[in-house]
Amino acid sequence: MAQSVIHLEQIRKSYFIGKNELPVLKGVSLDILKNEYVALMGPSGSGKSTLMNILGALDTPTSGKYVLSGHDVSRMEDNELARIRNQEIGFVFQQFNLMPRLSALENVAVPLIYAGIGKKEREDKARQMLEKVGLGDRYKHKPNELSGGQCQRVAIARALVNDPSLILADEPTGNLDTKTSVEIMEIFGNIHASGNTVVLVTHEEDIAAHARRIIRLRDGLIESDKMNEMAAAHSH
Repeated sequence: MAQSVIHLEQIRKSYFIGKNELPVLKGVSLDILKNEYVALMGPSGSGKSTLMNILGALDTPTSGKYVLSGHDVSRMEDNELARIRNQEIGFVFQQFNLMPRLSALENVAVPLIYAGIGKKEREDKARQMLEKVGLGDRYKHKPNELSGGQCQRVAIARALVNDPSLILADEPTGNLDTKTSVEIMEIFGNIHASGNTVVLVTHEEDIAAHARRIIRLRDGLIESDKMNEMAAAHSH
């Protein structure tokens, strides 16, 4: 049996405004297996951002169970969540979230500092990752000296550097033009091909089309969960 990287059981999330309960996720159950490439879609207000925050251990569910690579995340305290985020999850955001004063190499190495890895090894590993995303020659550049697409490549290299069990990308092409978006999606394809599990949150059909499986949320529930035959055929 293939191993679940993500196992969700009846995940519910409500926000309370005064005494009023506002349910956002109303019982989401799903499994994402190792080396799957999944797009999470849904209109604004469907709960996909909330689900993404729970998957990323940035938020905890009101009830239900979330097991990430064998760790029961739904029961964790904040300091444990921070450790799991750093060890198990590589994040790629729409805004890149790079540190402006650091070079590309230093940005990529940041997660390794938290992991307690020495400077020489950090720099070697960060450089390898930059080469992997085609930026080996730009390692000294700061974010303001790079294009949007190059900044997103730095962010992807940073997401990969800890060898996480899950790459979680939130609208990763949201700030990029079409040509650059295609290049970035090719990188995600390569990441998936090299064995990583990728979950992509997007509202754009053409971006979701790159994934092998498309899960659509509506009103806090899974509306559909289908294999994307086109992408599978396309990659062989």
